[in-house]
Amino acid sequence: MADTGAVKSEDTPFEGGPMDGRVLPVLLGPTGRPPKTYRIPVPDAAGGPPTVLVYRLVPRGHSRMGIQKGWKYEYAAEGENGVGQVGRLKWPWSKPDRPNDGPNEGPADTEG
Repeated sequence: MADTGAVKSEDTPFEGGPMDGRVLPVLLGPTGRPPKTYRIPVPDAAGGPPTVLVYRLVPRGHSRMGIQKGWKYEYAAEGENGVGQVGRLKWPWSKPDRPNDGPNEGPADTEG
């Protein structure tokens, strides 16, 4: 079996939520970038399904020359649904996201 070398990781800070202020080593992808989202399952004390904390990847900042300084994770309080549709591919021909309209909340009727 071929040796693939050491798996690369980067110490990445977390901001907001229960992980605020912590720095964890996050595995890097083949391009040298951490994953876009980081999900942390938290077990339920009552034995129910675990709560999943969702963090999204954002640039840490930029230098004076405009070079990116690195990455950090920000807490997404809205969870899976509010992180720009996590897990859903964005194709150029996809329709833009719309808020969920109820059955009677469409455009006003002009009849009458």
